[in-house]
Amino acid sequence: MDELIAHRYWVRRLKPFPHVTVQNVFNQAFYDTLEDHYRRIAAVETKFNTKTPGYDASMALIRDNLDGPLAVFTSREWHDIIAGVAGVSCTGDVSASLHRHRPGGNAGWPHNDLNPGWFAGPTPNDTETRCEGTDGVDYRTGKRPDGVDARETVRAVAVLFYLANPPWEPEDGGETGLFASLAAGQRGDGLRVPPLNNSMVMFECTPFSWHGYAGSSRNERNCVAMWLHRPKQDVIETFGEASIVYW
Repeated sequence: MDELIAHRYWVRRLKPFPHVTVQNVFNQAFYDTLEDHYRRIAAVETKFNTKTPGYDASMALIRDNLDGPLAVFTSREWHDIIAGVAGVSCTGDVSASLHRHRPGGNAGWPHNDLNPGWFAGPTPNDTETRCEGTDGVDYRTGKRPDGVDARETVRAVAVLFYLANPPWEPEDGGETGLFASLAAGQRGDGLRVPPLNNSMVMFECTPFSWHGYAGSSRNERNCVAMWLHRPKQDVIETFGEASIVYW
């Protein structure tokens, strides 16, 4: 992994809530392969076959597209780097997908990502990861075929990595908004992170990590959105069970 990452000058900020931003995450040669892989997937319209109600984007699970370099986002090495920077003990369970917003798409709603996620089987060992949907387990509800065991976790760290976008200028829109509160998010009053290629924003999912897609993009906006997870009991002990936002 060290040979793929361009540097470790990752910038930690405290407002409007603790988060980390990175420019030029990967070396240029590897980033180019990520963008090429994304474009090959995007060229097959049926690949982007997932939608979330109220969220104006189409999605493709990286789990279904592990035949290229985008698989790095499901690797244990990447998982451990992100968990280490966030300072959160995570389970090895990963949800990762490609998000594509069309030009002029609607803004999202402010949310904090402190949602549950269900995964099949026992907790991965310290060299493994497990992707959502394995063995037919529904990520949101835990519904699964008879005889399949599953665990309920909660999202621990969120990552947005931007790729395959046209050059961005102020007033182009399509940023990710970070907000100090739900009310600030509803007003659209916060920090805006632009969708610059090969850049990233990441943060621990807490009751206070309010964020949302700003919308009004002049261009298509593309990114990898991924989450690491932590045991549900850890969240209950840290934030209280009432803090978990069930689907």
